[in-house]
Amino acid sequence: MKKLLILLISMFIQVLVFPQSGGTITVSKDIKLIKLSDNAYIHVSYADVKGYGRIGANGLIIVNKGKAIMLDTPWNDSLTANLYSWIKDTMKLKLVAVIPNHFHADCMGGLRFLQQKRVKSYANRMTRNIAKWKRLPVPEIGFADSMQIKLGNILIRCYFLGAAHTKDNIVVWIPSEQILFPGCIVKSMDAKDLGNTADGDLQAYPKTIDNILQKFPTAKIVVPGHGDCGGVELLVHTKELATEKH
Repeated sequence: MKKLLILLISMFIQVLVFPQSGGTITVSKDIKLIKLSDNAYIHVSYADVKGYGRIGANGLIIVNKGKAIMLDTPWNDSLTANLYSWIKDTMKLKLVAVIPNHFHADCMGGLRFLQQKRVKSYANRMTRNIAKWKRLPVPEIGFADSMQIKLGNILIRCYFLGAAHTKDNIVVWIPSEQILFPGCIVKSMDAKDLGNTADGDLQAYPKTIDNILQKFPTAKIVVPGHGDCGGVELLVHTKELATEKH
């Protein structure tokens, strides 16, 4: 009876901490996780942004065989430290790499902390160059057009398919999960405009979206940089916004 009670309590805790697909985990008042599959979670971090208010930013955590890779950090070192501790202490995973989508704070604002923890960092070469120029923490390993990383038997494929939200933005494809992470290139369905395009390329934007649509027509889950995820309709919606803007 005692063993059965312990087993039931253990199962209950596991469901609370690691919910089924679509469940939400509260890490802190400023960080939550959304489970997409056994191997993928969206991490959402919140920060007060001047001129915009409290904004949530999406990233991904890919997990497999006791290890994890983070796509985009939370907004700053403090939030990233909180998420890092959760991954290590609660999820019992070793964070082995981080890949920022582009140079903005909602993608690599916590890079300095992760580098202090000796987490390998990969990015577009343009992102590295911009980071050097702006005196930001610089991702260690750069790539030009594409790069592939393996996490156990899970492939994580990174591509530069053109300028859009920024000139250095990339997309990440996880084929086993059919998850596409274009980050801030793509807008959620409730977005009425392209948001911050101060560092973007409005002329190239529609063509870049076309490139993404042509390369990943079967993506089941598309995760934008902000707001709710969806399917390829997010790409179509973003192209319409980009075409109107242009």
